[in-house]
Amino acid sequence: MKLIVLGAGYATRLYPLTLNQPKPLLPVAGKPMLEHVLDNLKSLTSLDHIYIVTNAKFAGHFERWAEAYAGTHKGAPITIINDQTTDEENRLGAIGDINLVLKQAQIEDDVIVVAGDNLFSHSLEQFGQFCSSCRGPVLAVYDVGNLEEIRKYNAIEIDDSDRITFFEEKPAQPKSTLTGIALYYYPRATLPLIRQYLEEGNNADQPGRLVQWLYPRIPFYVWRVPGIWYDVGSKETLEEANRIFGRAAAS
Repeated sequence: MKLIVLGAGYATRLYPLTLNQPKPLLPVAGKPMLEHVLDNLKSLTSLDHIYIVTNAKFAGHFERWAEAYAGTHKGAPITIINDQTTDEENRLGAIGDINLVLKQAQIEDDVIVVAGDNLFSHSLEQFGQFCSSCRGPVLAVYDVGNLEEIRKYNAIEIDDSDRITFFEEKPAQPKSTLTGIALYYYPRATLPLIRQYLEEGNNADQPGRLVQWLYPRIPFYVWRVPGIWYDVGSKETLEEANRIFGRAAAS
């Protein structure tokens, strides 16, 4: 199984912090966000290679980080893939970046995709176990607790078998407080569908759009994230993440 970490964004909402530093490498509770992500996934023993896709502006940052990280951490080898984009205007988008990694690394295995700025309070070992036993793609979901908050994300409805029956990005009239987050499992049989999605001219940016396109075509399941999930998108949420995960590290 391969891991693709999405790290090609420019995080303009966090300027000036991200003018010369990629968001996944900003520190939270004493270490880069990206290391929190990898620490949560290190229990997945089936992962045999990690690909971090970034842009031309920050490729060197990630390469220097990866060299230092590999010197102090055991585990799957890390490859940095530069999508050659330089700013918001010419970026490939998250789905475009996933497809780039699949093509450039010639991946034909099962794949886990995660955003490099997603923070989890618990190990994701059970996510890996669920994916191994599942016969289709999997989307990690989190209950944000209120319908107003869900408008910023996406709304999902599921059946008794945890299969997605409805998915809508940034819903105007949400019916559920369950939202999909940037943690996905795509078994190898579904990889050609990612290419098909893009070839048909669909939105290459928001990875949830791929879920929205796929779930009516093939069974797509969900896995509930335990504990706390945090999406860092602003200076305020970065400060809050430092408080939350700083307390967790101290306890």
